[in-house]
This record gives sequence, C-alpha cells and structure tokens, in this order.
Amino acid sequence: MSIETIAERVLGDIRRRGTYRTMRRFEGPQGPRMRVDGRDVLAFAGSNYLDLASHPAVVQAAQEAATANGCAAAGSRLINGNLDVHEELEEDIADFFGLESALVFATGYMANVGVIPALVGRGDLLISDALNHASIVDGARLAKSEVAVFPHGDIDGLERILKKESSRPGEILVAVDGVYSMDGDVAPLAEILPLCRRYGAISLVDDAHGTGTLGPRGRGSADQQDVLADVDILMGTLGKSVGSFGAFVAGRRPLRDLLVNTARSFIFSCALAPPAAAAARAAFEIMEAEPERRVCLQANALRLREGLARHGISTDPSSTHIVPVIVGENAKAMAVCEGLLKNGFHAQGIRHPSVPEGTARLRLTPMSSHTESEIDALVEALALSLPGEARAAAG
Repeated sequence: MSIETIAERVLGDIRRRGTYRTMRRFEGPQGPRMRVDGRDVLAFAGSNYLDLASHPAVVQAAQEAATANGCAAAGSRLINGNLDVHEELEEDIADFFGLESALVFATGYMANVGVIPALVGRGDLLISDALNHASIVDGARLAKSEVAVFPHGDIDGLERILKKESSRPGEILVAVDGVYSMDGDVAPLAEILPLCRRYGAISLVDDAHGTGTLGPRGRGSADQQDVLADVDILMGTLGKSVGSFGAFVAGRRPLRDLLVNTARSFIFSCALAPPAAAAARAAFEIMEAEPERRVCLQANALRLREGLARHGISTDPSSTHIVPVIVGENAKAMAVCEGLLKNGFHAQGIRHPSVPEGTARLRLTPMSSHTESEIDALVEALALSLPGEARAAAG
C-alpha cells in the first residue's frame, strides 16, 4: 500500500468526522497583536502569557548565547551537549521553586514521556485524572504500567482507588495537571497531595500552564495552594510563560540522578539550544523582578470572564487565564472562530479529540499586555458572533 493510499484513507475519515486540521500562518513576534493568515488581529490564542518571548532582555540573552555558544548544543547532554548554560538554567529553576534540583528537557511532552516510564513500569500503577494532558497518557502507554483513571477533579474517586490499591506490590504514581489546558480550572492539590502521602503514592504535577502565572511568586498552582513542598515531581515548560523553549522537571536530587540515567527522552535527545536556555534564564529573572505581569494577566482573565458572563456566556469551570467558551458542535465552533478572525480577533476553535465530543469550544487566552479596551472588544465581538443555540450551550 502506498503513502498516498494510506493518506487518502486516513484523511478521508478525518474529514468526514469534521476534525481535519490545517495550520495558520503567523507573522511577527508572539504578542497581543499579530498578523494571522494575512490579517492584522488581536491575538487571544497563544501561551506567551507574560509577553516575555520578545522582551528585549530575553532576546538579548539569546543573542549573546548564540554568539558565545552557537545555535546548537550539537549533541546529547551525556555525550558532548552538557553546556554551562544548561546547568546554570537548572540551578536557576531549582532556586526559583525552592527545590533541590531540576533537569531540562526539550519539550513538556518529552519530559512526561521520559519521567513516567522512569518511575513506573510493569506491575506498577499510574493513577490519572480523566482530563490529564496527552503527554501523561502517552507516558503511561510507554511505561506499560497499569492505569486507573478517576473522574476529573474527583477527590473521593481518587481516594477510592488509592484505598483499594495501596496494599498492592509495586509503585503507585498519581499524575495530575496543575492547570487544565482546555478548561482553565486548577487541580485541588491541597487535597490530592495529602492523599498521596497518606497512601504512599508518588505525586507528579504537570504545571505547564501554572508556571509563572499563579502563586505569590509565580511558582504555580501548588504554590498558590501552599503545598509546593509536598510535590514529589514538578513538571513545567519554558515555552509558555517563560517565553523560550523547552521544559523542566524539578524535585529532590535523587530524582534528577534517576532521570539522567533512565529517562530515554533525555538520554537520546539533543540538548536544548544555548539561545533557548539563556533566554529562559533571563525570563526567570524578569518574572521575579516584575510580579505586575502576573497580576495584569489574572486581572485581564477576570475581566474577560466577567465580561462574557454579563452577556450570559459561561466560561465555567475556569478560574485562570485559560478561558473556554463551549459552543458544542465542531462545525459551529469553527464557524465562530473564522468569523472572529475576519473581524480582527484570533480566538482558536478546539475540537474533538482535543476535547470530548460535543464540547467544541473557543479557548481564549489573554496576555498580561492586553489592554482593558482590547479585552472588552473581544467580549463584544464574541457576544455578537456566538449563535443563539451556541450561546445556550455556553450559558
């Protein structure tokens, strides 16, 4: 069978389901205003939450690192790619979170698919929230461990599994997102982490969207709930709030040593490019020095949620800078998305399988640098764009 035949069969099925994807073309630096598919628009679909990706100090750090170290590490960390800028970044991350150590990965996906098989395998158990990120799901598949899924955010459901399985041989790993990327709600870590302790389970918190955005110092969802010290494994990305590229895993020093020796996605991958590592170091400094960015981000998210609520448009269960507006059917969600783009707003539609069937939505993500008038303009545009039946679904 040819590639063409396979593509025609598979893509034909995808088109019939209404989930065929294409990529939009973006021009210019990631920011509150961008050029998308040839249109100048207000952008409400990215993850550059604190607007650090093009901050002059971040860009300068990347430029200086490129001059000093080149544009690539040109090897894995265990062969020739372990540069001083990598170890300095890891020290900065550990200091930022008040943890013993950190290890940098190429992406958040690679971090989770490396960490999970390093901790659990055949005969062990991974307990996972039903709405966890795909990288956690795939990490479990690679680990070949048993998997138990509890309903999203259901503490009683989690405890029932822990109580039933706590006497089993082998390890138990409980994995949750800190902030859920399609709903914008925060995991109840203040309840989850004590349960892990009580039943002898290891905890993994994927805080890709909480890093830099939540907590008194931007240390994420666990810090927001004053339980950061109770997290066994903290994962975060460098490509969202941090405005660079890559990811990290932080925790106690034996965790780092274990991953250096067993995490295949770390061992067999080229090290992070020096400019990306240096840019991340600069961004962490700015996050510490300018907490007002985090304050502005959450104020903008609140203004957006409250503005939509005044129009009868629900954004439940969001309490963060990820603001979902559920439309329902795939085609209707994408029609609203395209209509907004024509009117000067990029608010991306999200469909199954990224979200459950029948819950296609607009996933709105304001930035710290959006103005109040820009937030209000999006609210009014969405109120006019959302069809009556979709408004009923959203409300």
